[in-house]
Amino acid sequence: MQPHSWVAIVTIVALLVYVWMALRVAGARRKCGIDAPTMTGDPILERTVRVQANTLEWLPLFLAGLWLFAVYWNDLVATILGVVWIVGRVVYALGYVADPGKREAGFIIQALATAILLLGALGRVIWILATVGA
Repeated sequence: MQPHSWVAIVTIVALLVYVWMALRVAGARRKCGIDAPTMTGDPILERTVRVQANTLEWLPLFLAGLWLFAVYWNDLVATILGVVWIVGRVVYALGYVADPGKREAGFIIQALATAILLLGALGRVIWILATVGA
């Protein structure tokens, strides 16, 4: 059995990046003087909340793809793509909060990493089924 240690580390770091984003929401609330549960009223808070929510929306796709790719293809490649995803999310977060027009580069980076992980895993599973059978 492969231990998948590097993929596990990437998983934990990705989740810690999400925690960092949640803490940024709390910081934006304090800075803007907007208490929960209010979600609107200041553009910085609204963008910070959107970054956190968008990351949460992508986490299931990313994590499933990461682990399936690692299991069916290769740990090292999955790890590298996982790091690319994390970098893309950080670039997205910092860009979006600063200026919504600066979110695209980070979004594209993480979306491509996710697509490679998911489609790569799917392709490998199909190839295994086609060549080996059930």
